[in-house]
Amino acid sequence: MRVVIQRVSGACVLVDGKVTGRIGKGLMILAGIANGDTKTDIRWMAEKCMHLRIFENDAGKFHYSLMDVQGEILAVSQFTLFADCRRGRRPGFTDAAPPEIAAPLFDSFVDILRDSGITVATGIFGAAMEVEIHNSGPVTILIDSKEKA
Repeated sequence: MRVVIQRVSGACVLVDGKVTGRIGKGLMILAGIANGDTKTDIRWMAEKCMHLRIFENDAGKFHYSLMDVQGEILAVSQFTLFADCRRGRRPGFTDAAPPEIAAPLFDSFVDILRDSGITVATGIFGAAMEVEIHNSGPVTILIDSKEKA
């Protein structure tokens, strides 16, 4: 699993011009599911996202996690995080899990976050979406479950 996390002061996602999810202070998470990802990868990533200390203390240092600041999450499935652009001019997506595998794993990711007490808004899996963010910092971090120690 690969995610791009952006610390935001607010974010929303629209499908067909209608808001399907909106949050205030928290994290915008673009989440890609890879071929071979398991529930272990999903749980590890959910734990990493909710406990990553990327919110600042009074001294301006990254000290607080999403849980500490009682932030929210806007999670959007994003298979293009597995784009392979090494050859040619059109990206390939063979490393991304097919929708029938990715959708339930993405839902598991969201469920783990919600079960931890976090307010989680989402888009609609597989839909064309417009995402509006107010990046705070800006802070943008890439995490891949295959690169965990």
